[in-house]
Amino acid sequence: MPEGKKAAVPAPKPVREEDLYSAKTHLHQPVQVQETATVSATAQLADAPEGALPSEVRPEIVTWEKLCEAIKASGRSYNMEMIEKAYDLANTAHKGVCRRSGEPYICHPLAVARLVLDLGMDSESIAAALLHDVVEDTPTTLDDLKAAFGEEVALLVDGVTKLTKIQFSNIEELQAENLRKMLLAMSRDVRVMIIKLCDRLHNMRTGDAWPEQKRRDKARETMEVYAPIANRLGILNVKEELEDRSLHYLDPVGYEEISRMLSERAGEEFLAKVSGVIERRLAESGIEGATIKRRVKSIYGIYRKTIMQNKSFDEIYDIYAVRVILDTLAECYSTLGLIHDMYHPLPNRFKDYISTPKPNGYQSLHTTVIGHEGIPFEVQIRTRKMDEQAEYGVAAHWKYKEGLDGHDKLDERLAWVSQLLENQRVSEDSGNLLHDLKSDLLPEEVFAFTPKGDVINLPTGATCIDFAYAIHSAVGNRMVGCKVNNRMVPIDHIVSTGEIIEVILGPADKGPSRDWLKIVRTSEAKSKIRNWFKKMRREENITQGRDALARELRREMIILPDDQLDDFINSCSRRLRQNNAEELYAAIGYGGMTIANCLPKLKEEWQKLKASEEKAGEDLPKVDLSRVHATDGVVVEGFDNTPIKFAKCCSPLPGDPIVGFITRGFGVSIHKQSCVNAISSMKDPTNAPRWVKAYWADSVRDSYKAGIEIIALNRNELLQDVLAALADIRVPIYAVNARQVENNCAMVSLTIGINNTEHLNRVVARLSKVKDVLKVTRS
Repeated sequence: MPEGKKAAVPAPKPVREEDLYSAKTHLHQPVQVQETATVSATAQLADAPEGALPSEVRPEIVTWEKLCEAIKASGRSYNMEMIEKAYDLANTAHKGVCRRSGEPYICHPLAVARLVLDLGMDSESIAAALLHDVVEDTPTTLDDLKAAFGEEVALLVDGVTKLTKIQFSNIEELQAENLRKMLLAMSRDVRVMIIKLCDRLHNMRTGDAWPEQKRRDKARETMEVYAPIANRLGILNVKEELEDRSLHYLDPVGYEEISRMLSERAGEEFLAKVSGVIERRLAESGIEGATIKRRVKSIYGIYRKTIMQNKSFDEIYDIYAVRVILDTLAECYSTLGLIHDMYHPLPNRFKDYISTPKPNGYQSLHTTVIGHEGIPFEVQIRTRKMDEQAEYGVAAHWKYKEGLDGHDKLDERLAWVSQLLENQRVSEDSGNLLHDLKSDLLPEEVFAFTPKGDVINLPTGATCIDFAYAIHSAVGNRMVGCKVNNRMVPIDHIVSTGEIIEVILGPADKGPSRDWLKIVRTSEAKSKIRNWFKKMRREENITQGRDALARELRREMIILPDDQLDDFINSCSRRLRQNNAEELYAAIGYGGMTIANCLPKLKEEWQKLKASEEKAGEDLPKVDLSRVHATDGVVVEGFDNTPIKFAKCCSPLPGDPIVGFITRGFGVSIHKQSCVNAISSMKDPTNAPRWVKAYWADSVRDSYKAGIEIIALNRNELLQDVLAALADIRVPIYAVNARQVENNCAMVSLTIGINNTEHLNRVVARLSKVKDVLKVTRS
């Protein structure tokens, strides 16, 4: 992966040995060689200045020798033969390749392996980290890796490898498919995502060498996808650093402003003083062996509250925090009482995540108090096992013996991945994956209760409908109302933490409303609603989907009569991953596919069809006009003075290539040669003999009706200016219809009289010059 250019490192100061932790400080500790090393180990050079920010330092360049030293210092047993073999293969495969910064490419896999090691992962994970780019960037294949290292390592590498050989119609579809592939691999083995997070972390640490736009794109993707996944997996150090480094690329001014405000406050000295007071009080109360840590809130955490929530710096009460780590659960609650005795607690600022853990498994007691200096600070109280869980998340499964509660517990914590992928199976629209992932991984959560006391976790902004579907799909489908704290509320009521919600059920055959898809927040609820409509309302879905698609095609000037629409959609259905037109209509009807994602491919097929029709029309032979007579300005081969009518499906005008159709009961119907109806009917053996050649007479001077549609910015006197322009060029007007459409635009539909296509082109050119007119088309 490309890496950033080397930043100048200021002259080093001595590093303090205090036990600090924060996004500002925990990323920049010197390289440690004991078992408790974290991902901070490779954040910077060992002599980096104290308090340096992520943007001001470059990570340590990890060599093979340094990686071996770190493995040895970890105190855990590793399969060095496999790891060395992986390094040799990666080093050979990447030989001669350099990163954008100029350093050998092998430095990147080594750094990722070091991060994986710091998270306490196993030998296979370290080997896969060393090999994670060889399949994507070198001739080495997965079969080669499988033969050399076995299936386990090969599957880990495959999970991290992006799809590069499959062509996708747009970049969003490619991103969605890459993400789906990675999530699928993660659902089978979470180590895939841990390696990917370490890969992205090192790339963000070294992203200065990327072009400006790529930096911003990667930072946005990191902020929207990878940092929330790290949060959901409980690896909070990685999550905070990914957020801070992304923010530095996305809003460097805001980042530097918050950094400056933090440096102006003597927060570290205040925390050191408070920590000493708490430690002495705990010892006096007989609580021994407590570990006291302290932290300053991450820059992105402050940014979210100051910039995005419009709070002042002084309105944020958890910028400074002290963490108390104890041996037993009883000591946690005893310490909480001592803290509230020592300092004045702020009302409504106490959170018990021990009795109600966060969805990522995080457990702790949080309380905010006012120090004797008048500065508010947060106190976090937890046991050592809870601290390990908060520090390493799912990686604690491998790092700590006491974390090994078996794969069943790990599988429970990863159930959200399987649920997300299952929801996506119901939805044929690949674009939904990114949206659903972002909505499901929002860091803000609310906790509500059922009347029996069961806790339901939901993202902020979730409604009572989401709550009902979180209990069970049958509860959501039968929902007719709900009570919050024993009071009736609308079903779109936004759930708040602590509310007791009772769902009122209707009859067993009651189903959801389609409008609920616009209200619910969670992908789980959307999936269950779509699933119900998919199974129970197929005919209704087909009708609604067909009507909606036909309306949208008409807006895009793709005019198809009812008997032609199904044939056209049938011919396009394979491109849209459906077997036939009915399946496509049904998918649109129940919400599994959006019309916006279908339109680009339908337009492509329509253009191809029009091109082939025009080419077919060019092949029609000419006839000697002197031998026939014109009727209403049209010459029909073999007929003299026969009644003529102009087909409404294509509204031919003088100058358009035309053909005639002998009707039953009323002369000849004139169509454009490119008319979809005409082309289709000519292919029908029963109708083919009734088509005859037709031409415009040279002496045509009659006025023909033509439809015009004008899209313009909505303003006063727009219609007056349009009508004045037509009056200037003496064009008769037979009908006018104007209405407001989306994006503050107006649509004016006109039926006017014109002589031929050249005359029509002159009218269109004149109307295009009217002020604020955006587009003029023939309808």
